[in-house]
Amino acid sequence: MTTATLTAPVSRTGHDTVPLPRLVAAELRWIFRRPRTLAVLALLAVVPIVIGIGLTLVGDSGPDGGPADADAALLASAVNNALVLPIAALVMTLALLLPLASAMAGADALAGEAAHGTLRAWLVAPVSRGRLLVVKAIGVAVVCVVAVLAMCVTGVVTGLIINGTGSLFTLSGTTLSLGAALGRILLVAGWIVLQLWAVGAVALAVSSWTEHPMLVVASVLAGDIVFTILGFLTSLDWLHPFLLTRNWAEAPTEILQDPIGGSMLSEGALRAACYIVVGLSLAYGRLATRDG
Repeated sequence: MTTATLTAPVSRTGHDTVPLPRLVAAELRWIFRRPRTLAVLALLAVVPIVIGIGLTLVGDSGPDGGPADADAALLASAVNNALVLPIAALVMTLALLLPLASAMAGADALAGEAAHGTLRAWLVAPVSRGRLLVVKAIGVAVVCVVAVLAMCVTGVVTGLIINGTGSLFTLSGTTLSLGAALGRILLVAGWIVLQLWAVGAVALAVSSWTEHPMLVVASVLAGDIVFTILGFLTSLDWLHPFLLTRNWAEAPTEILQDPIGGSMLSEGALRAACYIVVGLSLAYGRLATRDG
């Protein structure tokens, strides 16, 4: 064996030579083969159907008195309104079920694989930690998009079947065409997806520090509940602009107005973007120093 042979660089193969789209495709196949992921998505898709049937049975009757909160008012507006129904379903599940789906995806992405020993193969392989985080973040993002779109599809179909195309009108009383109504629903869906990406980024940050997926889910949902409670405390008004859950119930209704508002939507989008940057930065900082 010659000296040239001994000193010749060894060709590196494996993860470092696999294109990013192939890694993402493999990650998505793994995600959508998990029974719990499919179960949560199916549950979310059924929610608008249940709400639509319930509103049909109840009709126009509502509470006899007392001030209604934002969720109750939006739900009451969904009666006989095919435009409001899918948006009301999204806003109601944004309080718990949608963040749960995002938190579960983030927990499974790192902590779940660490618990099963599969994350170590990524960490010792010749693949950058940044690339690993990108693949995991894309997987979480896709779960959020699929969850929201599934609710939008079932909500729109349910609303049109129950109320027909003549029931597409805004909270201001103006009637919309089917295309305009679908456009507004997609705007709400995009805004909610951005909020869920922020939740997923926080879940990835927590997930990078533990090997227990349930701890990640519990931590993220506990934070969601704490943020909601803090939002009701008027003595902490100075803190409210920093709470991710601020205006989650009110902001989507701006799209239901005519003309469309934008103050709460833009504020919420900027806040979610900040959470995404911070969450992914913390996750990368941990992965960069993690060996297994």
